Amino acid sequence: MSLPDSFERLTFLFRKLPGIGAKTARRMAFFVLQQPPSFAGELADCLARLKDSITTCSKCGNITENDPCSICKDLLRERKTMCVVETVEDLISIEQAGVFSGVYHVLGGRVSPLDGEDLDEEVFRKLIRHIDEDGTEEVIVATNPRIEGDLTYHTIAEQLEGRNVSISRIAYGLPVGGSIEFADRTTLLASLESRVIMRRKE
Repeated sequence: MSLPDSFERLTFLFRKLPGIGAKTARRMAFFVLQQPPSFAGELADCLARLKDSITTCSKCGNITENDPCSICKDLLRERKTMCVVETVEDLISIEQAGVFSGVYHVLGGRVSPLDGEDLDEEVFRKLIRHIDEDGTEEVIVATNPRIEGDLTYHTIAEQLEGRNVSISRIAYGLPVGGSIEFADRTTLLASLESRVIMRRKE
């Protein structure tokens, strides 16, 4: 059976979303088709504005419509403690769990030689500048409990060698091979509270 080209195109685009297979994509396309015209218009407008209105916080790397982001501008945040994460998704998971009151820094990547991924010098320059500007005393490295997370942690520790900050890593309350993005509040809280200090501030 041949379906309209516009319907097939929408299904194809939905399939590009993470975790979406052919059947789910078709179901989503039918859902959009069955909604009032205003829904499709609003969805299209939202998607079009998404790339135009959202930028990256120049200080921490979070997504925002205003630079700096709301977390960096919040005067009530504990600036002596910084949580370094791989992605914005990890930041959102920790923040929504309500288990951390410090500030964040998003690396925007990880160290994974097998996948050809690395972090360039500019990433670490931004991190060090953020630490210096906020007067950070403890850096919590919240990388995922996988080989890539270990490599990323050790690279950060090397880059911060000689700086007068404590470095800790979230404990393995998170399952090995798991992701911060999918962890529940209890697991995230346990991981943060049982973190291990790897190097203390002098």
